[in-house]
Amino acid sequence: MTEHARPVTRAWVIHPEIPSADTDRDPALALEEAVALAHALPDLEVVGAQVARLRKPDAGKLFGKGKLEELRLAIEGAEVDLVLVDGPVTPVQQRNLEKAWDVKVLDRTGLILEIFSDRAATREGVLQVEMAALSYQRTRLVRAWTHLERQRGGLGFVGGPGETQIEADRRAIDEQLVRLRRQLEKVVKTRTLHRAARAKVPFPIVALVGYTNAGKSTLFNRLTGAEVMAKDMLFATLDPTMRRIKLPGGGPEVILSDTVGFISDLPTELVASFRATLEEVLAADLICHVRDISHPETAAQAEDVTTILNSLGVKDTTPQIEIWNKIDRLDDDARAATLTTAARLDHVQALSAISGEGIDGLIDAITTALADVTHVTTLHLGFNEGRRRAWLFEKDLVEAETQTEDGFDLTLRWSARQEAQFKDL
Repeated sequence: MTEHARPVTRAWVIHPEIPSADTDRDPALALEEAVALAHALPDLEVVGAQVARLRKPDAGKLFGKGKLEELRLAIEGAEVDLVLVDGPVTPVQQRNLEKAWDVKVLDRTGLILEIFSDRAATREGVLQVEMAALSYQRTRLVRAWTHLERQRGGLGFVGGPGETQIEADRRAIDEQLVRLRRQLEKVVKTRTLHRAARAKVPFPIVALVGYTNAGKSTLFNRLTGAEVMAKDMLFATLDPTMRRIKLPGGGPEVILSDTVGFISDLPTELVASFRATLEEVLAADLICHVRDISHPETAAQAEDVTTILNSLGVKDTTPQIEIWNKIDRLDDDARAATLTTAARLDHVQALSAISGEGIDGLIDAITTALADVTHVTTLHLGFNEGRRRAWLFEKDLVEAETQTEDGFDLTLRWSARQEAQFKDL
């Protein structure tokens, strides 16, 4: 065992099923996703998982007396160290459950924060996780305040050097948030400069988005040859990864961006903190929405992704391709039906990022979509506008040019982004 390794924590996952008009999701599938979330932390061993039906949540302990005792016996029998409740748990409920079961309790937000903390690789990612953790921490009146002592990733909710409960000093948290926000602003400013530098070499940006574990990173690796971590694991990618690639078959040069996976009920703290991580999507000329078409709730997952894209302010005018990934996981009949449906829909490409089947069709679709992004304009420049004319030639935007008595008539093919850059010269 390395000196930084943390001991394995035995975990029990509970998905509280609360009858609600808001959701018609299958509780068994919700539990499956919660277990997959738990598996995303290397230090957790899931020793049990169950759906717990509730007529209505108990304000103090979430579960009623009978259910609480039934769960206590199961948890005790399995020698569990940590209970993961797949849903929101108030600070009062958390304290009461920890007292009743004599184990650490973590809700869905706390677990996702742990995963994000464990995976964040860039300075920006680390700062965003810490801000999200502090915002979450601020809502807890009494918490295990150990994350500053951690040896490596992880926020100290799971394991960590101690479990002392300390009253969180809200002023200290607010001061820390202000410090982190300043640091993050500097990092974001640097990224803005990088983006401005990229804009000078105006390759179109193609952003891969999708529900977590839809296969974005596998597809990214297939298209770029990059070794981005691509495991069958939720939230395998947390920091946007950018690669400049030349699309095969005479396709254009593009910047391909792999982004963090979306998930239903993403904690509000994280949506706010990770907005900058998803800025690349806002700058994209084309969005490729990757779906795991083999998942029983693929339609609901796609809806979640669309909701988050809308909340980020992605414009309706940004072209999108929907990628139905993992056709290799479908049985013959479902596969044939999926391929037939996809072939009838202009904006859909069905493929397998693992086997490579359908990749050529996707590349053609990206090439066509990016051609649609550009438009032809005629423009007259005077002889005194040599610098602007040189810029157009440097960017390879001029399709034809005629000299006139007072300057040049140019035919240009460019994107709206390039046109805006030209106007700023």
